This record gives sequence, C-alpha cells and structure tokens, in this order.
Amino acid sequence: MAGKNYDSKDIVVLEGLDAVRLRPGMYIGTTGVKGLHHILWEIVDNSIDEISNGHGDTISITLHADGSATVEDNGRGIPVDEHPTLHKSGVEVVYTTLHAGGKFDNENYKFSGGLHGVGASVTNALSKWCEVSVFKGGSEYYIKFHSYRDDNGKMHSGIPVAPLKKIGSTKKTGTRVTFLPDSDMFGENRLNFETIAVRARELAFLNKGLKIIIEEEGTEKREEYHYEGGISDFVSYLVEGKSKMYSNPIYFHAEDKNFDLEVAFIYTDTYTENSFSFVNNIPTIEGGTHEMGFKSAFTKVMNNFARANNILKEKEANLLGEDFREGINVVINVKMTNVQFEGQTKTKLGNPEAKTLVESLTTTELTKFFENKKNTTVAEIIVNKAKGAAKVREAAKKAKELTRAKNSAENFNLVGKLSAATSKNRDICELFIVEGDSAGGSAKQGRDRKFQAILPLRGKPLNAEKKRIDQVLANEEIRTIISALDTGIGEDFDLSSLRYNKVIILSDADQDGAHIRAILLTFFFRYMRPLITDGHVFCGMPPLYKVYKKDYVEYVYSDAELPQAIARAGRNYSLQRYKGLGEMNPEQLWETTMDPAKRNLIQVSIEDVAEAEKIVTTLMGDDIEARKKYIGEHANFDREDDFFKNYKENK
Repeated sequence: MAGKNYDSKDIVVLEGLDAVRLRPGMYIGTTGVKGLHHILWEIVDNSIDEISNGHGDTISITLHADGSATVEDNGRGIPVDEHPTLHKSGVEVVYTTLHAGGKFDNENYKFSGGLHGVGASVTNALSKWCEVSVFKGGSEYYIKFHSYRDDNGKMHSGIPVAPLKKIGSTKKTGTRVTFLPDSDMFGENRLNFETIAVRARELAFLNKGLKIIIEEEGTEKREEYHYEGGISDFVSYLVEGKSKMYSNPIYFHAEDKNFDLEVAFIYTDTYTENSFSFVNNIPTIEGGTHEMGFKSAFTKVMNNFARANNILKEKEANLLGEDFREGINVVINVKMTNVQFEGQTKTKLGNPEAKTLVESLTTTELTKFFENKKNTTVAEIIVNKAKGAAKVREAAKKAKELTRAKNSAENFNLVGKLSAATSKNRDICELFIVEGDSAGGSAKQGRDRKFQAILPLRGKPLNAEKKRIDQVLANEEIRTIISALDTGIGEDFDLSSLRYNKVIILSDADQDGAHIRAILLTFFFRYMRPLITDGHVFCGMPPLYKVYKKDYVEYVYSDAELPQAIARAGRNYSLQRYKGLGEMNPEQLWETTMDPAKRNLIQVSIEDVAEAEKIVTTLMGDDIEARKKYIGEHANFDREDDFFKNYKENK
C-alpha cells in the first residue's frame, strides 16, 4: 500500500454537491456543539485514514484565537493533478463535490472511517472560509474556498477563490487544512480543547504508533498522544485505579484478507463487563456482529480450557458467557472494507461476515495463547472468577425474576411507592425519580397524572460500582426502580419493555442531591446502558432562588444569574433560597421543574463510552486519591454559569 500512487483519477464522484446549508442535520446531525466538532473530525478522519493505511504517522490540531482550526498530517497529500472527467484539481473536487473521494473502490484506502466521501466538502460548505495546502512531489500547493451571499442574497457555499496554485518547494508531504466554522450556522459555539483531546487520545490508542498533537493558541494548553502499545495501553489506561487480577493485558492481532482484528483485555476484581469496540476508528457503542463473534469465541475457548484442565468436572454444566465476562475490560478494534452500520448513527456493526471472522480468529489466537504453559495461571484466574460469578448468578436469579414481576404489593410493594400515570402510551409518559418523601408528596400533587409518574426514594440507593449484582438487587430502592421501569437489567435488559419515554432524576441542588444523581446514573450506566444511549435519561433542574415582590416573580437556576434577576425585580424585592425540593409547594414544583412548557432538563448522553467508563470508575470507585485529583482538576465551583449556559435545555 505504502508505495501506491494516489492521483486524481482515483477520486470517484458519485453525485454533485447539494445545498448542505439547507439541511445540515442530514450530514452532521446538529448545528450545536456536537455538529461543530463533527466538521473538525471529518478533516481529522481523512488524516487518520491516510495513516491507518500506512501513509504518515503524525497529525497536529491547532485551535486559533479567531475560532478557526488547523489540521495537518504527513500523509501523501490530496491529489493535485487534474481530475480526468471534471477537469478540476483533485483538491477542488474533494472540497466542492459531495460523495467524492478515494475511498469507494478499496484501492487507495483499504480501511476507512469516512465511508461516504462527504466529509471535506461538508466542512467546507459550513465554513466561512477554508484553506488547503498540499505538500506533494517536492512542491507546495494552495487553494482557498469561501462562502458568501451575492448581490441578490443567494448563498454560495465553499466556492474556490481561485484555482489550485503551486506556491513553492518543500521536502514535506501531507495536507494542511485551516477552516473557520460559520457562525451563521453554529452561533457562538466554539471548538473545545478538552472535547477534542478526549477523542484524540482515543484515536492515538487505536492506531499504534500514531502521534497526535493538540494545541490552543493564546493558552498553555497542549497535549501530545502517542502509544506504541496501542490498544494494550488503552486497556491499561481504562483500568487505572482498579485492582487488576494479573499484571499485563492479553493482546492478539490477526488478519484475514481485507479484515484486521486487534483485541486486548485484562481482568479486575470488579463485577461488571466493560467492552469497547471500534470499526475503522469509529466507536460502536451499541456493539454489533464483531462483539458477538468475540464473545462467542471467548466463551467456547474458556470452557474448553476449563474442561481440558479438569477445573469443570464432567457432570458440571458449561459456564455462561456472562460468567466469563465478569470483571473483563476488553477493547475490540476491527478494520475492514465495506462496513455496514445499522441505522444512521454508526453505532452498531451489521456485517454478518464480521461475526464469523472475529469468532474464527479469536478462537485460533486465544487457543494458541492458553495452550502455552506460561499462560495457564492467567487462564485459571479467569475460569475461577467465572465459577464465582456463576454462583452469584444463581443467587441473583430469584431476585431477577422478582424484578420482572408486575406491580404487585406482595412482590415489590410498589403500591404506596409508585404513583403511576393513567396513560399507557409510553411515548408520552415520563417517570420522575424524586429524592425524599416530602418532595415526592409535592410532585405527586403537582404533576399531570395523565402522563407523569412519581417514584419517591426513601433512602440512598446502593453504589452499583462497588457491589456484586446480587448485592445490587438486594437494595430495596434499586429493586423498586427496576420494577417501575419493567425492563430487567444486565443481560436480561429489554428496552422495548420500558414504560416511560423519559426517566427524570429529580434531586436537590446540593451535594447530597448530586450524590444521588451520580449513584443513579452509575446504576443506569452499569446495568441499563441502552436507557442512556437511546436518550431516555434526564436530570431535572430545580431553581436555587425565588426573587419576588408584589407583582413580580422570577425563579433563578444558578448563583451567576441571581444579580441580573435582582436587577430586573428592582427595589423592595424578597429573596427565597431553596435548600431542597421539599420546600416547594406542588404548584411551585410544577411551574419550575415539571411543566414541559417551562422546565429545564438536561438529557444525559454518552459521547465517548470509554471516557465515560474512566470517569465513572474514578468518581464512584475505591481510589480516593484519583477521585480527589479529578475533582481538583475538573470541578469549577466558581463558574456555575458556564455549566448552565452549555447544558441547560428547554423542553
């Protein structure tokens, strides 16, 4: 691959450029913060594709003071010669033609995350201007594109200012792209260094030997990521702060024609499975056929080992896959051609052949690994942990069966706890999980009982991060939540049985309230993750203050907003500080926190599962020093306004 020429004839054009600005959601999902970062990743992904196919080893990302960004790589450089049918330079074709790129025939890019060739042109179309420099064949080439309105008010997006021009000599190879996202599309949102750093680190882990450098002008922020251990280093990073059951991750790499598989895993003394899978550098947070193939092979290999070494006796049943995966932290990294994702979100791999290939390669590699006498001890550790997990599974079986029981006072005593909604239409129904009986009472009286259900918590739920599943299920508050949602948990979780479209955590705006939110979110993350990834989990935002006088009332949701509210109220105002939800009467709770027309909700989402795993482990695990360090670095109690500005969502 490394020696193949990459010219304009290699760029296949599927269709012309549509008016991306008219329907940006079709291409980047949203014109909010996520969409803004999407157009950066479209450019970075092009560089990653070059490097993962053997061309170059370094990418630099620079954030500029004016809001623009530069991405530079040392790959082959975008083709600069004239395209044979469009009679434009390859650079101009790539940046002005939708569905144009060198990734459709698998000749120039064996593996690609940017499957559809829309990336560069979409970034260009949604930018005020975009500059591209190409270093190729000893020369430097330059072209600039801009977006503008003509005298008739018609918008022209991503138009070349002039054709591509050779501007000098160079010994470098690669491409440098600088673009300014258009504020007409993205408003005041700006590219965020920390957001970019998280994804950049992940890309460096997934591409062994790749160096990614990120800098922000005008600040001292700079990060450099480079991991020679690749996904082995990734797994080690993910389990920092956990107690490992053996010293180094198990790693294997196998290939089959146009299919490349890397797997790394290590066990900790925790009780949950943490699987992270990727296809062509794209996180597949919903898993898919590659994960199915690994799990099937892993279960078979480990049972075979247990039988061959007499750890499982002849009369004993095989252990289940979930038994073997208790405590595993695994990264599955696949690179393949003709990727088929289920749905538009690229979160679940659908290729049937991926299951067969991963299963076959994993069986071969792991069998070989565990047949080596040096690795017998590790295999025994895994099997013995699985046997312990099987005993716990049996102990938890009855509790799981109880959680699947319907609203029965005999089983769960939901009567008297859950105030159900009268409607059976799950699309409109929502469940408020409310801190405390007092607030629960107000919520029950203030709600719209047609579609709002209330479940008061009478104590703190268990921290699921530190307990086995049987211990989690022994907690009355957790059991009540499971019963109310009716989905089951873990391996038995069934999202189609969910009774409520929105599950809203409503707790006090203090430390105890924050702790309850964290405990509930940890439980959902560990045992009901699709609830979060499918967008069903929200946090309610109660006000901190009420500013009022005779004919004026304003509720204030942060300390930073308070001075302006007081100024609007004028003289002779009164101020009430809400210490908890229980201080509000039903009408106030409805007006401020429950009324869909007025309330503020934060929708809980997972942008990066691996980073979410790291944060949950740090904040909810046993490593006190790691927790202190994280809070010291990331908690900013003086700038509450930034939190609300970025995350407050009117519903």
